[in-house]
Amino acid sequence: MPYPLLVVTAVAAEADAVRAGADPGHVVVEPIGVGPAAAAAGTARLLATGRYRAVISAGIAGGFPGRAPVGATVLGVRSIAADLGAESPGGFLAIEELGFGSSLLAADPLLLKGLTAALPDAISGDVLTLATVTGTATTADALSERFPRAMAEAMEGFGVATAAAGANVPFIELRTISNPIGPRDRAAWRLKEAFAALSTASGALWTACG
Repeated sequence: MPYPLLVVTAVAAEADAVRAGADPGHVVVEPIGVGPAAAAAGTARLLATGRYRAVISAGIAGGFPGRAPVGATVLGVRSIAADLGAESPGGFLAIEELGFGSSLLAADPLLLKGLTAALPDAISGDVLTLATVTGTATTADALSERFPRAMAEAMEGFGVATAAAGANVPFIELRTISNPIGPRDRAAWRLKEAFAALSTASGALWTACG
């Protein structure tokens, strides 16, 4: 019997949405906590104690206006630690510019190809990982300029990707959009719709990645 897929989410509500759509015989779903550190540690623990054919970071996210509308499904071509670096008088310096490593990890090409075929309406692009998510128009504009291929932002993808890379397990990030990034307006969030889209997308996981 083939090893199952591992799907990790930040919180239980996201895990419940994935379980509602995924094949329970082939997909293991675990919430591991919020933020890149919890995501990396939780994923590393799961990968060290079980065997999986691939790991998917899944959940809801903020979408970049004009790129990924509310309700959309986003496939992460790359997961990028957007705030990993240093401030300078001339602007933000990514960790690459400091000479300390890389702030991005690419999705497994076979997983990306399979999910793109299974989810033809999904939007492919970069997904940013931030320990502090965007809450102002100024930050949203700055991120849009720095990352012209970014479609969404969340808080766990790069951490999950780091753990997957360390265990040599294929990885991809899948997000559904609940709100636009920028000024926080909880009244405008569409959590119900984003969770429903997550359940629908999860139905394609084993077919696409199994």
